Amino acid sequence: MRLAKYMAEAGVASRRKAEKLIMQGRVKVNGLPVKEKGYIINPEADRIEFDGRILTREEKVYILLNKPAGYVSSVVDHRGRPTVVDLIKDIDLRVYPVGRLDLDTEGLLLLSNDGDFTNLMIHPRYEIPKTYQVLVAGKPEADSLQMLREGIELEDGITAPAQADIIETYEDKTRLQIRIHEGRKRQVKRMCLAIGHPVISLKRTAFGFLTLQGVSPGEYRFLTPGEVNKLKQQAWSEQE
Repeated sequence: MRLAKYMAEAGVASRRKAEKLIMQGRVKVNGLPVKEKGYIINPEADRIEFDGRILTREEKVYILLNKPAGYVSSVVDHRGRPTVVDLIKDIDLRVYPVGRLDLDTEGLLLLSNDGDFTNLMIHPRYEIPKTYQVLVAGKPEADSLQMLREGIELEDGITAPAQADIIETYEDKTRLQIRIHEGRKRQVKRMCLAIGHPVISLKRTAFGFLTLQGVSPGEYRFLTPGEVNKLKQQAWSEQE
């Protein structure tokens, strides 16, 4: 295993920053300073020290949070706004959002300290589907929904085909269910705006096979080992 990866798993810093710390001579392996980028260790046998502190890898945790609106999907916010991490303060381990939801978007958000898992979940090539309930202004016509289903032109290219269905109609607005597997910034909002029906409210209701069942807004639960393995398997199977 690369030394920088071990340091990241021990909660010291990201892999990139860990490489810089190694180059600064602040890390020792079995009592000897190491400054070699890409240095390989045996995590089962080698003793790793950072600034004189012996490192141990953190337990991997995987959390499903029902994010309320008004929380930033980050660890800290320089503008002082509440973050999703504020909702799980009783967890001692450092965890990070798996992807993001906008400040005003609610719903299912994963958090973890497993960087490999995070990459597997958010990289577009793995095509993990995400399902949203979307309240939009007006009443989309059938041809507008078909545009979403076939792919719609945005400023950063044509979207992949989405599942788009009407759940409920009101006098001047409509509730849709939209399922996508891409993760572009503000994608659902931009898709709806492109067909002339701006989003009023947005909630992610599912991530892969995971749903919000039993998890109230602002609450969270840990994923089971079986759920974590199933998510990984789903990511790989979607790529095949």
